[in-house]
Amino acid sequence: MEPIAVIDFETTGMSPGHTCRATEIAAVIVEDGRIVARYQNLMNSGAYVPPFIENLTGISNAMLRKAPPAAEVMADVAEFVGRTPLVAHNASFDQKFWDAELCLIQRQRVQDFACSMLLARRLLPQAPNHKLGTLNSWAHLPHTGQAHRAMADAEMAANLMLFMVAQLRERHGIRDISHGLLCRLQKVPAAKIAEALSKARG
Repeated sequence: MEPIAVIDFETTGMSPGHTCRATEIAAVIVEDGRIVARYQNLMNSGAYVPPFIENLTGISNAMLRKAPPAAEVMADVAEFVGRTPLVAHNASFDQKFWDAELCLIQRQRVQDFACSMLLARRLLPQAPNHKLGTLNSWAHLPHTGQAHRAMADAEMAANLMLFMVAQLRERHGIRDISHGLLCRLQKVPAAKIAEALSKARG
């Protein structure tokens, strides 16, 4: 499988906008079944962090005042990722912020996102639920640090993706696994996933 970049944002809310911005970004590059490179930084956009979000993430307004500008961080992480295919857990959320923050620095995403949550719903239906922390505990994957911090969550999502890739190989006999295949599988209705896996097996 080609290298993939697994990302995670912490933010001040659910949808990007003037009062809702990213506060932290992490990205890890996965290659040959392991994490080979990491990027993480807080990002100061000037947006206010509500108390609920501060309690959830541990990221305070005081911390962000000392952080580098959001534009600088997004330029750095965009260079770090390059054209590497992207993965996130609940990718629709991270994709919105990735695209919005890139737009603010006059850049545009050139690659697709795969979603480890959508894939888990299809490949791991026996899991108690498909929250990132639950899946990692259920699959006995490594503890990566404090939840709701970008690097810990990016590493958790990367480990989960590697676990599912191994499942595709070992349980389903699929040898030719690509980011494109993951993007196709995540769109397959759950009732038809067995048929889709059979076709992918060849």
